[in-house]
Order: sequence, then structure tokens, then C-alpha cells
Amino acid sequence: MAAPLQGEIKKGRASLIGGIAVGIAVLALWTMIARDLGIASTMTLIAGLAAAVAVAVWIRIADL
Repeated sequence: MAAPLQGEIKKGRASLIGGIAVGIAVLALWTMIARDLGIASTMTLIAGLAAAVAVAVWIRIADL
């Protein structure tokens, strides 16, 4: 029988920084594509912000 693990899982700072960086990149790309397509409006940017936050959170959680 295996011995139980001791200690706690450390949450890495790299996943936090990576999530933030990818979130910023997603928002930047979303904004550039919306501008090129001519659909840059407040609602489009809010949708882009929601997508960027969702991707950033996903990266943070997936890397834990």
C-alpha cells in the first residue's frame, strides 16, 4: 500500500502570468479583427473582453 502524499500543492506563478498574457493577446486580436471587419462597437468589445477573461481563467485553471 502506498503512503499518502504529504504537503500541499503549490500554485505556480507561471500559470497566472501566462493566463494574463494570453488574455491580453486574445483581446488585442479580437479588437484588431473586429476593426478590420468593420464591426468594432461597444458590444463587440465587451464580447471580446468576456472571451479574453474566459481564456485567461481557463489557462490558469488548466495549469494548476
